[in-house]
Amino acid sequence: MNTQTLEPQPPGALQADIAIVGAGAAGMMAAIAAGRAARHSGACLRIVLLDSARRPGAKILVAGGGRCNVTHHEVTEQDYNVGPGSSRNSVRNILRGFDVPRTVAFFAELGVQLKREETGKLFPTTDDAHTVLDALLRAVREAGCELLCPWRVEAITREAAGFVLSGPAGVVAADRIIIATGGKSLPKTGSDGHGWEMLRLLGHTVTRTFPALVPLVVDKSAKCLTDLSGLSHIAEVQVCSPSGRKVAAYTGSLLCTHFGLSGPAALDVSRHLAAARFEDRGATLHINWLPGRTTEQCDAALVAASARPGSVLRALLDAPAFAPAMPDRLARAVIESAGVDPAAAVGTLTRDVRRALARALTAMPVPVTGDRGYLFAEVTAGGVPLSEIRPATMESRPCPGLHICGEACDVDGRIGGFNFQWAWSSGWAAGRGAAQSLAERERNPRNLAG
Repeated sequence: MNTQTLEPQPPGALQADIAIVGAGAAGMMAAIAAGRAARHSGACLRIVLLDSARRPGAKILVAGGGRCNVTHHEVTEQDYNVGPGSSRNSVRNILRGFDVPRTVAFFAELGVQLKREETGKLFPTTDDAHTVLDALLRAVREAGCELLCPWRVEAITREAAGFVLSGPAGVVAADRIIIATGGKSLPKTGSDGHGWEMLRLLGHTVTRTFPALVPLVVDKSAKCLTDLSGLSHIAEVQVCSPSGRKVAAYTGSLLCTHFGLSGPAALDVSRHLAAARFEDRGATLHINWLPGRTTEQCDAALVAASARPGSVLRALLDAPAFAPAMPDRLARAVIESAGVDPAAAVGTLTRDVRRALARALTAMPVPVTGDRGYLFAEVTAGGVPLSEIRPATMESRPCPGLHICGEACDVDGRIGGFNFQWAWSSGWAAGRGAAQSLAERERNPRNLAG
């Protein structure tokens, strides 16, 4: 059976064994896995892949600045966040089924060689996301799947014989379905959260959803940061509870912008700040411009420097004790935020002023007013809890015959290719699980439980 991109079909039921909703990274992987599993078992299955976009795979094309960060060289369950009803043990089991070495081998088989960068991220050697998307689309075709687009699914009903998917283009009847509709991030690519509404009607719960890996917006009073627009520096960004307890912390490149903060450190911590503020609006964000050093250590270094006559603050921050050296604009801004003249001699500082400077350097409070929302978020936090899904096959527990994968699940990874790895791993499990179940039914017709 040839894979083909079709115009919307006229009204009427199209019969399929497996219907996959969403032709993003997870959906395409599910289609490939299902087609290969069917072929391996000798089963003759009709597999259709439906997507509302005229050209699927838009998120792949914009990922990694148009280069597509396919995965990371080392991925564990600790690289992911899960909500109520999900566990990292389930994440680990799903990742093991299709791990990083297998992902690298899979893409090499498709003709996509990956290279590892210093950050551990793996990109195609072409530095072009089209290489990844084109290879996946070819693999979908070679797996014997049909790609129907644009074909938006607006409703799914459970029938005695399977599922009925309906939309403006018509109706599809399928024995099994795979939901790979993603979340709400980057809505220009077609993500609108409608998949979760359909999953609710099929018996699933959906945890609180909100933008993740999203730039942060700061209050206008934080001019010491917004005036540094375009400057980046390695820093530790911390989320603290109202009592001062550190809830989460990430160290990495932090980019100051005209609206607030971006860069890997800010993006990674963003979902933790949002989650903390759901629990208590008093949760705060702090920046340690000297990662690895505490306020006490910084204060001790300032005390030691004060014993050296003529030691000037700005010059002091270039000393090994404060490495890595801070850019001049940043150093002056941080010093001035503590109400201190960068040209002042360290020995002239009072104890209180010195402590205030140490806090500005290691625990600067940032008045974050919010984030830039789904329009700029790379992923959505929240979704269907993994407790409602069988990890080996991604099959729904409350609705047998339904499989769920990718961003529709309540799993979100940190920046660096981890969310793509989740898409490959969960998509593979879902597609393979759906096809093997139908193949088993063909071999044992009396076993209709699926």
